[in-house]
Amino acid sequence: MPLHVRILIGMVLGVIAGAIAVSLDASWLIVDWVKPFGTIFINLLKVIAVPLIIASLVKGVSDMRDLSRLSSLGGRTVALYLFTTVVSVSLGLLVVNLVNPGLAIDEATRTKLLESSADDAAGKIAIAEQTKEQGPLQPIIDLVPDNIFAAATNNTAMLQVIVFVLLFGVALVMTPEEKSGPVKAFFDGLNEVVMRLIDLIMLAAPIGVFALLAALVAETPSWDVFKALLYYSLCVMFGLMILVFGFYPTLARVFAGVKYGHFFRSLAPAQLLAFSTSSSAATLPVTMECTQEHLGVDEEVASFVLPIGATVNMDGTSLYQAVAAVFIAQAFGIDLTLGDQLSIVLTATLASIGTAAVPSAGIVMLVIVLGTLDVPEQGIALIFAVDRVLDMSRTVANVTSDATVATLVAKSVGLLHERPEERRLESPSQEEP
Repeated sequence: MPLHVRILIGMVLGVIAGAIAVSLDASWLIVDWVKPFGTIFINLLKVIAVPLIIASLVKGVSDMRDLSRLSSLGGRTVALYLFTTVVSVSLGLLVVNLVNPGLAIDEATRTKLLESSADDAAGKIAIAEQTKEQGPLQPIIDLVPDNIFAAATNNTAMLQVIVFVLLFGVALVMTPEEKSGPVKAFFDGLNEVVMRLIDLIMLAAPIGVFALLAALVAETPSWDVFKALLYYSLCVMFGLMILVFGFYPTLARVFAGVKYGHFFRSLAPAQLLAFSTSSSAATLPVTMECTQEHLGVDEEVASFVLPIGATVNMDGTSLYQAVAAVFIAQAFGIDLTLGDQLSIVLTATLASIGTAAVPSAGIVMLVIVLGTLDVPEQGIALIFAVDRVLDMSRTVANVTSDATVATLVAKSVGLLHERPEERRLESPSQEEP
Protein backbone atom coordinates (compact mmCIF):
# COMPACT_ATOMS: atom_id res chain seq x y z
CA MET A 1 0.00 0.00 0.00
CA PRO A 2 1.53 3.39 -1.00
CA LEU A 3 2.69 5.60 1.87
CA HIS A 4 0.26 8.45 1.12
CA VAL A 5 -2.68 6.02 1.28
CA ARG A 6 -1.55 4.72 4.67
CA ILE A 7 -1.12 8.27 5.93
CA LEU A 8 -4.58 9.21 4.66
CA ILE A 9 -6.11 6.20 6.44
CA GLY A 10 -4.33 7.20 9.64
CA MET A 11 -5.72 10.75 9.34
CA VAL A 12 -9.29 9.54 8.82
CA LEU A 13 -9.11 7.09 11.72
CA GLY A 14 -7.60 9.83 13.90
CA VAL A 15 -10.50 12.18 13.22
CA ILE A 16 -12.98 9.38 13.95
CA ALA A 17 -11.21 8.43 17.20
CA GLY A 18 -11.11 12.05 18.32
CA ALA A 19 -14.80 12.56 17.54
CA ILE A 20 -15.75 9.42 19.47
CA ALA A 21 -13.70 10.55 22.46
CA VAL A 22 -15.42 13.95 22.46
CA SER A 23 -18.88 12.38 22.19
CA LEU A 24 -18.10 10.11 25.16
CA ASP A 25 -16.58 13.01 27.13
CA ALA A 26 -13.28 11.11 27.16
CA SER A 27 -11.01 13.68 25.53
CA TRP A 28 -8.53 13.12 28.34
CA LEU A 29 -7.95 9.63 26.98
CA ILE A 30 -6.74 10.99 23.66
CA VAL A 31 -4.72 13.82 25.22
CA ASP A 32 -2.98 11.62 27.80
CA TRP A 33 -2.54 8.33 25.93
CA VAL A 34 -2.62 9.05 22.19
CA LYS A 35 -1.28 12.57 21.63
CA PRO A 36 2.22 11.70 23.02
CA PHE A 37 2.80 9.35 20.05
CA GLY A 38 2.13 12.25 17.70
CA THR A 39 4.57 14.40 19.63
CA ILE A 40 7.21 11.67 19.42
CA PHE A 41 6.71 11.43 15.66
CA ILE A 42 7.13 15.19 15.16
CA ASN A 43 10.24 15.14 17.35
CA LEU A 44 11.71 12.37 15.21
CA LEU A 45 11.16 14.44 12.08
CA LYS A 46 12.60 17.57 13.67
CA VAL A 47 15.66 15.81 15.04
CA ILE A 48 16.61 14.63 11.56
CA ALA A 49 16.05 18.05 9.92
CA VAL A 50 19.40 19.63 10.87
CA PRO A 51 21.54 16.56 9.97
CA LEU A 52 19.65 16.38 6.68
CA ILE A 53 20.28 20.04 5.86
CA ILE A 54 23.96 19.81 6.74
CA ALA A 55 24.61 16.60 4.80
CA SER A 56 22.51 17.41 1.73
CA LEU A 57 23.65 21.03 1.36
CA VAL A 58 27.35 20.19 1.72
CA LYS A 59 26.95 17.35 -0.78
CA GLY A 60 24.94 19.51 -3.18
CA VAL A 61 27.35 22.45 -3.16
CA SER A 62 30.50 20.31 -3.30
CA ASP A 63 29.11 18.30 -6.23
CA MET A 64 28.88 21.48 -8.32
CA ARG A 65 32.63 22.18 -8.41
CA ASP A 66 31.64 25.49 -10.02
CA LEU A 67 30.77 28.53 -7.90
CA SER A 68 29.08 30.31 -10.81
CA ARG A 69 26.54 27.48 -10.91
CA LEU A 70 25.80 28.07 -7.21
CA SER A 71 25.22 31.76 -7.91
CA SER A 72 22.86 30.89 -10.75
CA LEU A 73 20.85 28.52 -8.56
CA GLY A 74 20.66 31.08 -5.77
CA GLY A 75 19.42 33.87 -8.00
CA ARG A 76 16.71 31.76 -9.62
CA THR A 77 15.59 30.38 -6.26
CA VAL A 78 15.22 33.78 -4.59
CA ALA A 79 13.43 35.28 -7.60
CA LEU A 80 10.90 32.44 -7.80
CA TYR A 81 10.26 32.44 -4.05
CA LEU A 82 9.58 36.19 -4.10
CA PHE A 83 7.30 35.78 -7.15
CA THR A 84 5.16 33.05 -5.57
CA THR A 85 4.93 35.02 -2.31
CA VAL A 86 3.68 38.17 -4.05
CA VAL A 87 1.12 36.12 -6.00
CA SER A 88 -0.08 34.49 -2.77
CA VAL A 89 -0.54 37.78 -0.91
CA SER A 90 -2.33 39.34 -3.89
CA LEU A 91 -4.64 36.34 -4.20
CA GLY A 92 -5.50 36.58 -0.50
CA LEU A 93 -6.39 40.25 -0.86
CA LEU A 94 -8.56 39.53 -3.91
CA VAL A 95 -10.54 36.80 -2.14
CA VAL A 96 -11.07 38.69 1.12
CA ASN A 97 -12.22 41.86 -0.67
CA LEU A 98 -14.74 39.89 -2.72
CA VAL A 99 -16.24 38.08 0.29
CA ASN A 100 -15.82 40.72 3.06
CA PRO A 101 -15.92 38.14 5.91
CA GLY A 102 -15.27 40.70 8.65
CA LEU A 103 -18.69 42.26 8.11
CA ALA A 104 -20.30 39.05 9.42
CA ILE A 105 -18.79 39.50 12.91
CA ASP A 106 -21.13 41.48 15.16
CA GLU A 107 -20.15 43.44 18.26
CA ALA A 108 -21.10 40.71 20.74
CA THR A 109 -19.17 37.97 18.91
CA ARG A 110 -16.13 40.21 18.52
CA THR A 111 -16.08 40.99 22.24
CA LYS A 112 -16.41 37.32 23.15
CA LEU A 113 -13.55 36.28 20.86
CA LEU A 114 -11.29 39.07 22.10
CA GLU A 115 -11.87 38.10 25.73
CA SER A 116 -11.36 34.35 25.17
CA SER A 117 -7.96 34.75 23.48
CA ALA A 118 -6.63 37.87 25.17
CA ASP A 119 -3.74 36.07 26.92
CA ASP A 120 -2.55 34.30 23.76
CA ALA A 121 -2.73 37.54 21.81
CA ALA A 122 -0.71 39.41 24.44
CA GLY A 123 2.12 36.87 24.21
CA LYS A 124 2.37 37.12 20.41
CA ILE A 125 2.18 40.91 20.50
CA ALA A 126 5.08 41.01 22.97
CA ILE A 127 7.22 38.88 20.63
CA ALA A 128 6.31 41.10 17.67
CA GLU A 129 7.17 44.25 19.61
CA GLN A 130 10.64 42.86 20.32
CA THR A 131 11.05 42.13 16.62
CA LYS A 132 9.93 45.62 15.56
CA GLU A 133 12.28 47.31 18.05
CA GLN A 134 15.28 45.73 16.35
CA GLY A 135 17.31 47.69 13.81
CA PRO A 136 16.56 47.52 10.07
CA LEU A 137 19.59 45.29 9.44
CA GLN A 138 18.85 42.88 12.29
CA PRO A 139 17.53 40.18 9.91
CA ILE A 140 20.93 40.22 8.17
CA ILE A 141 22.74 40.02 11.52
CA ASP A 142 20.54 37.06 12.47
CA LEU A 143 21.72 35.16 9.40
CA VAL A 144 25.21 34.70 10.84
CA PRO A 145 25.49 32.49 13.94
CA ASP A 146 27.97 33.26 16.69
CA ASN A 147 28.00 29.57 17.61
CA ILE A 148 27.17 26.99 14.96
CA PHE A 149 26.63 24.25 17.54
CA ALA A 150 24.09 26.37 19.41
CA ALA A 151 22.32 27.19 16.13
CA ALA A 152 22.24 23.50 15.18
CA THR A 153 20.41 22.66 18.41
CA ASN A 154 17.69 25.27 17.77
CA ASN A 155 15.18 24.52 15.01
CA THR A 156 14.19 28.20 14.87
CA ALA A 157 17.78 29.08 13.87
CA MET A 158 17.79 26.85 10.80
CA LEU A 159 18.58 29.75 8.47
CA GLN A 160 21.82 30.33 10.40
CA VAL A 161 22.75 26.69 9.88
CA ILE A 162 22.04 27.01 6.16
CA VAL A 163 24.30 30.08 5.83
CA PHE A 164 27.17 28.34 7.64
CA VAL A 165 26.78 25.15 5.64
CA LEU A 166 26.75 27.08 2.34
CA LEU A 167 30.00 28.81 3.32
CA PHE A 168 31.45 25.44 4.35
CA GLY A 169 30.44 23.93 1.00
CA VAL A 170 31.99 26.82 -0.93
CA ALA A 171 35.23 26.44 1.06
CA LEU A 172 35.17 22.70 0.29
CA VAL A 173 34.91 23.43 -3.44
CA MET A 174 37.85 25.85 -3.21
CA THR A 175 40.04 23.30 -1.42
CA PRO A 176 42.30 21.07 -3.57
CA GLU A 177 40.62 17.75 -4.29
CA GLU A 178 43.34 15.65 -2.67
CA LYS A 179 42.66 17.46 0.61
CA SER A 180 38.88 17.81 0.36
CA GLY A 181 38.22 14.27 -0.91
CA PRO A 182 37.90 12.54 2.49
CA VAL A 183 35.65 15.34 3.82
CA LYS A 184 33.38 15.13 0.78
CA ALA A 185 33.23 11.34 1.02
CA PHE A 186 32.17 11.64 4.66
CA PHE A 187 29.26 13.97 3.86
CA ASP A 188 28.22 11.86 0.87
CA GLY A 189 28.02 8.84 3.17
CA LEU A 190 26.28 10.84 5.89
CA ASN A 191 23.66 12.01 3.40
CA GLU A 192 22.88 8.42 2.39
CA VAL A 193 22.62 7.30 6.01
CA VAL A 194 20.25 10.18 6.80
CA MET A 195 18.02 9.25 3.87
CA ARG A 196 17.81 5.68 5.15
CA LEU A 197 16.99 7.00 8.61
CA ILE A 198 14.12 8.97 7.10
CA ASP A 199 12.79 5.72 5.63
CA LEU A 200 12.75 4.17 9.09
CA ILE A 201 11.00 7.17 10.65
CA MET A 202 8.36 7.23 7.94
CA LEU A 203 7.32 3.68 8.80
CA ALA A 204 5.65 5.30 11.84
CA ALA A 205 3.95 8.04 9.80
CA PRO A 206 0.42 6.51 9.79
CA ILE A 207 0.53 6.11 13.59
CA GLY A 208 1.95 9.60 14.05
CA VAL A 209 -0.70 11.35 11.96
CA PHE A 210 -3.42 9.26 13.63
CA ALA A 211 -2.32 10.57 17.03
CA LEU A 212 -1.98 14.18 15.81
CA LEU A 213 -5.43 14.32 14.19
CA ALA A 214 -7.13 12.57 17.10
CA ALA A 215 -5.60 15.10 19.51
CA LEU A 216 -6.62 18.01 17.29
CA VAL A 217 -10.27 16.92 17.29
CA ALA A 218 -10.25 16.16 21.02
CA GLU A 219 -8.84 19.59 21.87
CA THR A 220 -11.03 21.56 19.46
CA PRO A 221 -12.80 24.52 21.10
CA SER A 222 -16.53 25.17 20.82
CA TRP A 223 -17.95 24.67 17.35
CA ASP A 224 -20.01 27.83 17.86
CA VAL A 225 -16.77 29.77 17.58
CA PHE A 226 -15.96 28.07 14.30
CA LYS A 227 -19.37 29.04 12.94
CA ALA A 228 -18.74 32.66 13.85
CA LEU A 229 -15.46 32.56 11.89
CA LEU A 230 -16.82 30.44 9.05
CA TYR A 231 -16.55 33.08 6.29
CA TYR A 232 -13.01 34.00 7.31
CA SER A 233 -11.94 30.35 7.38
CA LEU A 234 -13.54 29.67 4.00
CA CYS A 235 -11.72 32.66 2.48
CA VAL A 236 -8.36 31.33 3.65
CA MET A 237 -9.15 27.76 2.58
CA PHE A 238 -10.43 28.86 -0.85
CA GLY A 239 -7.28 30.90 -1.50
CA LEU A 240 -5.05 28.03 -0.40
CA MET A 241 -6.93 25.59 -2.64
CA ILE A 242 -6.38 27.87 -5.65
CA LEU A 243 -2.66 27.89 -4.87
CA VAL A 244 -2.28 24.17 -4.23
CA PHE A 245 -4.64 22.78 -6.87
CA GLY A 246 -4.36 25.51 -9.51
CA PHE A 247 -1.37 27.82 -9.38
CA TYR A 248 1.47 25.42 -8.45
CA PRO A 249 0.56 22.46 -10.68
CA THR A 250 -0.02 24.90 -13.56
CA LEU A 251 3.47 26.35 -13.10
CA ALA A 252 4.93 22.84 -12.98
CA ARG A 253 2.98 21.79 -16.09
CA VAL A 254 3.69 24.87 -18.22
CA PHE A 255 7.33 25.47 -17.34
CA ALA A 256 8.57 22.00 -16.36
CA GLY A 257 6.26 19.63 -18.26
CA VAL A 258 5.12 17.81 -15.10
CA LYS A 259 1.66 16.31 -15.55
CA TYR A 260 -1.06 17.28 -13.08
CA GLY A 261 -1.69 13.77 -11.74
CA HIS A 262 2.00 12.93 -11.45
CA PHE A 263 2.59 16.17 -9.56
CA PHE A 264 0.13 15.25 -6.81
CA ARG A 265 1.01 11.56 -6.68
CA SER A 266 4.62 12.54 -6.18
CA LEU A 267 3.97 15.08 -3.43
CA ALA A 268 1.07 13.37 -1.63
CA PRO A 269 3.13 11.97 1.30
CA ALA A 270 4.74 15.37 1.96
CA GLN A 271 1.44 17.25 1.65
CA LEU A 272 -0.42 14.91 4.00
CA LEU A 273 2.44 15.04 6.48
CA ALA A 274 2.52 18.84 6.27
CA PHE A 275 -1.20 18.93 7.04
CA SER A 276 -0.73 16.68 10.05
CA THR A 277 2.36 18.33 11.56
CA SER A 278 1.78 22.01 10.63
CA SER A 279 5.55 22.33 10.21
CA SER A 280 7.51 22.83 6.99
CA ALA A 281 10.72 22.05 8.85
CA ALA A 282 9.38 18.76 10.21
CA THR A 283 8.13 17.84 6.74
CA LEU A 284 11.41 18.77 5.03
CA PRO A 285 12.93 15.25 5.01
CA VAL A 286 9.88 13.82 3.24
CA THR A 287 9.60 16.82 0.90
CA MET A 288 13.18 16.25 -0.22
CA GLU A 289 12.64 12.56 -0.80
CA CYS A 290 9.40 13.05 -2.75
CA THR A 291 10.85 15.88 -4.84
CA GLN A 292 14.01 14.01 -5.76
CA GLU A 293 12.76 10.48 -6.25
CA HIS A 294 9.30 11.08 -7.69
CA LEU A 295 9.30 14.54 -9.31
CA GLY A 296 12.80 13.90 -10.65
CA VAL A 297 14.56 16.97 -9.25
CA ASP A 298 18.29 16.38 -9.12
CA GLU A 299 19.77 16.13 -5.63
CA GLU A 300 22.06 19.07 -6.39
CA VAL A 301 19.03 21.34 -6.78
CA ALA A 302 16.77 19.84 -4.13
CA SER A 303 19.44 19.94 -1.44
CA PHE A 304 19.92 23.66 -2.09
CA VAL A 305 16.42 24.96 -2.83
CA LEU A 306 14.26 23.01 -0.36
CA PRO A 307 16.08 23.74 2.95
CA ILE A 308 16.02 27.46 2.12
CA GLY A 309 12.35 27.26 1.16
CA ALA A 310 11.37 25.48 4.38
CA THR A 311 12.86 28.41 6.28
CA VAL A 312 11.94 31.53 4.30
CA ASN A 313 9.24 30.60 1.76
CA MET A 314 5.80 30.91 3.34
CA ASP A 315 3.25 31.34 0.56
CA GLY A 316 0.35 29.85 2.51
CA THR A 317 1.22 31.94 5.55
CA SER A 318 1.48 35.10 3.44
CA LEU A 319 -1.97 34.52 1.90
CA TYR A 320 -3.42 33.91 5.36
CA GLN A 321 -1.90 37.16 6.63
CA ALA A 322 -3.50 39.16 3.83
CA VAL A 323 -6.92 37.65 4.51
CA ALA A 324 -6.57 37.98 8.29
CA ALA A 325 -5.39 41.60 8.17
CA VAL A 326 -8.35 42.74 6.08
CA PHE A 327 -10.78 40.55 8.07
CA ILE A 328 -9.66 42.09 11.38
CA ALA A 329 -9.87 45.60 9.92
CA GLN A 330 -13.40 44.91 8.68
CA ALA A 331 -14.42 43.46 12.06
CA PHE A 332 -13.34 46.73 13.71
CA GLY A 333 -15.07 48.84 11.06
CA ILE A 334 -11.81 50.17 9.58
CA ASP A 335 -11.75 50.87 5.84
CA LEU A 336 -8.45 50.07 4.16
CA THR A 337 -7.43 52.15 1.15
CA LEU A 338 -5.74 50.77 -1.95
CA GLY A 339 -2.46 52.11 -0.58
CA ASP A 340 -3.02 50.23 2.68
CA GLN A 341 -3.62 47.00 0.84
CA LEU A 342 -0.56 47.49 -1.35
CA SER A 343 1.45 47.94 1.85
CA ILE A 344 0.15 44.54 2.97
CA VAL A 345 1.72 42.99 -0.14
CA LEU A 346 5.09 44.60 0.60
CA THR A 347 5.07 44.03 4.37
CA ALA A 348 3.87 40.42 4.20
CA THR A 349 6.48 39.60 1.54
CA LEU A 350 9.34 41.09 3.55
CA ALA A 351 8.05 39.70 6.85
CA SER A 352 7.91 36.17 5.41
CA ILE A 353 11.71 36.32 5.18
CA GLY A 354 12.63 38.65 8.02
CA THR A 355 10.80 36.81 10.82
CA ALA A 356 11.16 33.25 9.56
CA ALA A 357 13.22 32.24 12.61
CA VAL A 358 10.67 33.54 15.14
CA PRO A 359 8.52 30.95 16.96
CA SER A 360 4.87 31.06 15.81
CA ALA A 361 6.11 33.12 12.86
CA GLY A 362 2.71 33.36 11.15
CA ILE A 363 0.95 35.14 14.02
CA VAL A 364 3.99 37.30 14.80
CA MET A 365 4.22 38.35 11.15
CA LEU A 366 0.52 39.21 11.20
CA VAL A 367 1.01 41.50 14.21
CA ILE A 368 3.72 43.34 12.27
CA VAL A 369 1.42 43.70 9.25
CA LEU A 370 -1.41 45.04 11.42
CA GLY A 371 0.97 47.55 12.96
CA THR A 372 1.64 49.12 9.55
CA LEU A 373 -2.13 49.57 8.99
CA ASP A 374 -3.02 51.16 12.35
CA VAL A 375 -5.37 48.23 13.02
CA PRO A 376 -5.60 47.18 16.72
CA GLU A 377 -3.03 44.43 17.25
CA GLN A 378 -5.31 42.84 19.83
CA GLY A 379 -7.48 41.90 16.85
CA ILE A 380 -5.40 38.76 16.35
CA ALA A 381 -7.41 37.33 19.25
CA LEU A 382 -10.34 37.13 16.81
CA ILE A 383 -8.70 34.36 14.78
CA PHE A 384 -6.93 32.25 17.42
CA ALA A 385 -9.80 29.77 17.70
CA VAL A 386 -9.41 28.56 14.10
CA ASP A 387 -5.71 29.24 13.64
CA ARG A 388 -4.63 25.65 14.36
CA VAL A 389 -6.77 24.20 11.57
CA LEU A 390 -5.79 26.92 9.11
CA ASP A 391 -2.13 26.48 10.07
CA MET A 392 -2.32 22.86 8.94
CA SER A 393 -3.73 23.92 5.57
CA ARG A 394 -1.32 26.76 4.92
CA THR A 395 1.64 24.47 5.67
CA VAL A 396 0.48 22.29 2.76
CA ALA A 397 0.72 25.35 0.50
CA ASN A 398 4.17 26.21 1.89
CA VAL A 399 5.51 22.71 1.20
CA THR A 400 3.90 22.51 -2.27
CA SER A 401 5.41 25.87 -3.17
CA ASP A 402 8.89 24.71 -2.10
CA ALA A 403 8.63 21.60 -4.27
CA THR A 404 7.27 23.58 -7.24
CA VAL A 405 10.11 26.11 -7.12
CA ALA A 406 12.65 23.28 -6.84
CA THR A 407 11.11 21.68 -9.94
CA LEU A 408 11.20 24.94 -11.93
CA VAL A 409 14.78 25.67 -10.93
CA ALA A 410 15.85 22.13 -11.84
CA LYS A 411 14.18 22.43 -15.24
CA SER A 412 15.84 25.79 -15.91
CA VAL A 413 19.33 24.38 -15.31
CA GLY A 414 18.75 21.04 -17.02
CA LEU A 415 18.64 18.96 -13.84
CA LEU A 416 15.03 17.72 -13.97
CA HIS A 417 15.07 14.03 -14.86
CA GLU A 418 12.33 12.85 -17.20
CA ARG A 419 11.91 9.40 -15.70
CA PRO A 420 13.01 9.43 -12.07
CA GLU A 421 13.53 6.21 -10.19
CA GLU A 422 10.68 5.87 -7.71
CA ARG A 423 11.76 4.29 -4.46
CA ARG A 424 8.80 3.51 -2.23
CA LEU A 425 9.13 4.42 1.40
CA GLU A 426 9.05 0.90 2.73
CA SER A 427 11.25 -0.94 5.18
CA PRO A 428 14.94 -1.27 4.17
CA SER A 429 14.54 -5.03 3.66
CA GLN A 430 12.03 -4.40 0.88
CA GLU A 431 14.24 -2.02 -1.06
CA GLU A 432 16.62 -2.93 -3.81
CA PRO A 433 20.30 -2.72 -2.85
